[in-house]
Amino acid sequence: MQKLRQAKVPKTKLLVATMFLALCSAAAQPPGRANIVLILTDDLGWSSLSSSMDRHLAGASSDYHETPAIDRMVREGMRFSRGYAPDPICTPSRRSIQFGQTSLRQGDEEFAGNYRDAAHRPPSIPETLKSADPSYVAAHFGKWDLRAGITPEQLGYDESDGNTGNRDGDFSQERGEKWLKEYILENPKQTDSLTARAIRFMAKQSGADKPFYLQVSHYATHVNFETRPQTYRKFADKKKGNRHDNAAWAGMIYDLDASIGRLFEALDSLGLSANTYIFLMADNGGVEFIPPVGNRLAPPSAFSKPMRNAPLRGGKWTLYEGGIRVPFIVKGPGIKAGTQSDVPVAGWDLLPTFCELAGKTPLNDSRLDGGSLFSLLKNGGKGKVARTSDDFYFHRFNNSYPHSAIISGPYKLVHFWKTGITELYNLAKDPGEIHNIRASEKTRAELMEKRLFSYIRKTNPAIAAKYPDGKKSAP
Repeated sequence: MQKLRQAKVPKTKLLVATMFLALCSAAAQPPGRANIVLILTDDLGWSSLSSSMDRHLAGASSDYHETPAIDRMVREGMRFSRGYAPDPICTPSRRSIQFGQTSLRQGDEEFAGNYRDAAHRPPSIPETLKSADPSYVAAHFGKWDLRAGITPEQLGYDESDGNTGNRDGDFSQERGEKWLKEYILENPKQTDSLTARAIRFMAKQSGADKPFYLQVSHYATHVNFETRPQTYRKFADKKKGNRHDNAAWAGMIYDLDASIGRLFEALDSLGLSANTYIFLMADNGGVEFIPPVGNRLAPPSAFSKPMRNAPLRGGKWTLYEGGIRVPFIVKGPGIKAGTQSDVPVAGWDLLPTFCELAGKTPLNDSRLDGGSLFSLLKNGGKGKVARTSDDFYFHRFNNSYPHSAIISGPYKLVHFWKTGITELYNLAKDPGEIHNIRASEKTRAELMEKRLFSYIRKTNPAIAAKYPDGKKSAP
């Protein structure tokens, strides 16, 4: 039985008034220079929305959750059925997005020392946009969590909430029972206050005729479970789904979605919608079960109920599709409404995409792994993204089960370093990664493994040195 905790937190009485004054005080920005908004959610699974992330695949939406505002994005914009987070956990993904690189290239413990000095790292998103047009103003609100002693301002953001992390979005700091308790609040996961700051920022830049980049990094839906009283009641009274059945989690997603809807309404009221691109994605996939299980690498058949990211396998903390394939939606001028792109894209593509949307020639920097999605957005999701490599590379920095992956077209290879086991899947035929075709596709597997190891030796030789033969070299 879950424990329900009623948190007595005062309502944010000035929220509505603040939003109203912000809207009324700003004149609409004339068309020309594009504004860019990135909404980054936390631990939001690929099949957690009430809209399908792949209209060709059964079960690619929730059987319990409701997300009407994000559904609007899907109707009015472009969904990417194969949108990937850079990493299956939050911090490396957030680092990757800021610099357009894989988390494998950036490293883990060495990241802080290598990226504090601007002279020896690639430019961040704000720095790139300002090089395209110095009039851009940038803001970051919400969860930062680079865990590197690097603030948003050091990367070129003009406004921010500072060097924030999970604790800044949680009502309670009790960690021992975070998967068991539910907190009933009026400002769950700071969604209202984040949205209010975002709207004030947009109104200010609109009034000053300044193009802007706004990143709203929500604390939801990372645990703790936090939701409004009326929202909790809504889902507690609703028939449970087969995959999704947690009322507090469903409420947290619904409250998150409502705050996203208010941001859309503000853009409309400010007259900015026609000249603003809105991107939405998650930093990693949702947890595979509530509470999480210890054998998270096991196949779906090992469990008595469907995994929460089904029809995908696994979830947060693993490189199976449930851990890295996430909601990825874009809405904005010139994007055909209701389109779906099946071209694989990733979080490291955002920086070069934003650069081109700001009017700058696509970047030519060998340190970047991403490529601009501009042509896909303007061509109904069809085409090819120009990157330094056609392959996607991932690595899970974890001492218990370190593993790496390469995605090449429809094929995905996962290599487990401690055991030396390699698995190969055809995602076009087997998106749930049930059938390991390593034995029947030996040549393909060997070639993909060779490219994976080559990329690792080139970008992060410490991994290759630790596992020189593809296996752990020492006990």
